[in-house]
Amino acid sequence: MPDETPLNIIDAHCHIASGEHIPKSFIDGAIANTVTALSAQGVKITASKLAAMYDQKMQDPLCDALVAEMADAGISKSILLIADFTYALRDCVLTIEESFQKHRDVLARHQGKFEVFGGVDPRWGKDGLALFERSLTEFGFRGFKIYPPCGYSPSDPALFPFYELCAHHRVPVLLHIGPTSPSLSFNTSYPFLLDEAARRFPAVNFIMAHGSVSFTEECAMMCRYRPNVYLDISAYQSTLTCEGMALAVRKTVSQGINHKVIFGTDWPVFRLQGTQKSFIDAIVSEDAPLWELNDRERDLILHGNIERLLENAAGAHA
Repeated sequence: MPDETPLNIIDAHCHIASGEHIPKSFIDGAIANTVTALSAQGVKITASKLAAMYDQKMQDPLCDALVAEMADAGISKSILLIADFTYALRDCVLTIEESFQKHRDVLARHQGKFEVFGGVDPRWGKDGLALFERSLTEFGFRGFKIYPPCGYSPSDPALFPFYELCAHHRVPVLLHIGPTSPSLSFNTSYPFLLDEAARRFPAVNFIMAHGSVSFTEECAMMCRYRPNVYLDISAYQSTLTCEGMALAVRKTVSQGINHKVIFGTDWPVFRLQGTQKSFIDAIVSEDAPLWELNDRERDLILHGNIERLLENAAGAHA
């Protein structure tokens, strides 16, 4: 990094840290994987203790703690993503409409600090489509979030009316790629399943979440050859070594697609492993992956690419 000018950073992949928005069955599945991994390393911990530790980190329903971490890390804005689990997992605390309202409250509380991408399971049909349209025209949301592991392909025709709205309002679509909680299926989260939708809706920009850690070759290929496909690097924390090198990020940013790569952390998923500042330091400090890039490419990843997509959107905050 050639100078000490403060970085402009937008975190394009965050969630509200509250169990209201993430069903217990989803969290329990993720915890089971963590317990298995720790036990293999000789760490004795029970699922209940780990769940209690995680629950302590999930007490930020108004995003006050997130805003504080953003300030400490130099993050100017974050995008809150609403994943709709309400159709696939019936232990959700809130309806998807109620979740949308909670996110509206956060937008009002922390003006200028957040954008929101609203997610709706396409199997909710016309009611879900109407809610998503209201989120763009009335709520001030700026994108669409889909979660294919809930049981549908990103090219499912049921999503096409949503994509038509996205094209009309010029807002991006962010979709989960790769594995997730074992409470859900993995067979609909393969990147090439997006291809039909990307070709059918060339005016819609699609962002593949976790593209630097899941199906990395396929994600890079999609970004290279589909003009409207991007990836975010969220969940790179899972690849941090003891030296603090995000090896997955290093590989992604060395493939000539940095005009398609977007910074994201997936906060609060990794709150037990560190803070937003520590995660940013891991990729921008001396000898870290983004340190080696020129100013233009680094700025594209940290803020420029997502700014370009948001600026393309016709909607504005209500």
